[in-house]
Amino acid sequence: MPLNDRQIKNAKPADKPYKLADGGGLHLAVTPAGGKLWRLKYRIDGKEKLLSIGKYPAVSLVEAREAAENARRNLAAGIDPAAAKQTAKRERQAALQNTFSHLAAEWYQHQRASWQPTNAARIWALFERLILPAIGKEPITEIRVGQIKAMIESITGAGNFETARIVLQKTKAVFNYAVLTERTTNNPALPLVGQIKTPPVKHMPALPQGEITEFYRRLLSDGGIRPVTRLAMLFIMLTFVRAGELRRAEWADFDFEAREWRIPAEKMKMKAPHIVPLTDWALEILAELKPLTGHCRYLFTGRNDETRPMSENALSYAMARLGYRDIATPHGFRSLATDVLNENDFDPDVIERQLAHVERNKVRAAYHRTEYLPQRREMMKWYSAFLKERYQTAIAEIERAGQAV
Repeated sequence: MPLNDRQIKNAKPADKPYKLADGGGLHLAVTPAGGKLWRLKYRIDGKEKLLSIGKYPAVSLVEAREAAENARRNLAAGIDPAAAKQTAKRERQAALQNTFSHLAAEWYQHQRASWQPTNAARIWALFERLILPAIGKEPITEIRVGQIKAMIESITGAGNFETARIVLQKTKAVFNYAVLTERTTNNPALPLVGQIKTPPVKHMPALPQGEITEFYRRLLSDGGIRPVTRLAMLFIMLTFVRAGELRRAEWADFDFEAREWRIPAEKMKMKAPHIVPLTDWALEILAELKPLTGHCRYLFTGRNDETRPMSENALSYAMARLGYRDIATPHGFRSLATDVLNENDFDPDVIERQLAHVERNKVRAAYHRTEYLPQRREMMKWYSAFLKERYQTAIAEIERAGQAV
């Protein structure tokens, strides 16, 4: 007599396992521990076998009967239901291992040893937040260009163009890994490379690279620029901080033993603390500045009041005096540094962090302050040497012309 739900629910465990038959070989095995397991007894090639269907109540009576009926159809076709179940299981596992999510995790584990821990965590967080929700469950072989394009457009639509570029870069890297490991033959991210168009941004005029030596020559030759302003100009070129951060720099913000300028959050545009590594030349400039303003709170003091920082327009006026009105601004030194460093193959993420382009998130503030610090030290050391070579060329030109520096 077929089972019903009441019988199944009321079945109690006994000292020994027992069965409740439903008919056609399907039965419910009740264990002494109280487990209720659906099984199908069948014969194939003269041998009696058992097919495990699932555990009640996860598998209902109706579902167990449907599974038993499918198994009988397999038997009628000469297929062993247990073997078919194992084959289906293997196919599901293979399909799971071929999803973008699985390949991304495998690629990440392969790459992470070459990354700093903080960088590795940031990259995987990007996957979890933006990439995996969009295409993670898809088989790697079935993802098309349109799906990746839609993912990228959802990011650029929110105005996050740099994030979109990074997302595309990482997505492309996973597909490259899948191609190399022969899990797919196609990289649908490739057609989108170079297609992310950032709206034009009006930048502050930046000093052309070819003008750096001439700018130093004019700065050193003009006796009308006071020493504190001249040193401030050298320092902002070298550190490429924002003008407001330079003006409000205090001697108390500097750790000379650690060779770091530690700018507090309240002085930063993005309201997160920031570290500027100090190179040998930066320390030389500060040593020259010390006798002039070392007794004051601020490094770069006002012309008429040493208790206050230099005026907001002091550096702009100096650049205009040197002949760079409408050609370059103090803020443009940030663009100059960005261009030079990018052209010399420094990591864009390291450059961005040194520029203090960070999100307004107090929880991540300390993390952003120190992120990429070893790489930033090396980058700032290189940039210092790049600028100082042109500075020394300017001094040599002045001396050849018989002028005093």
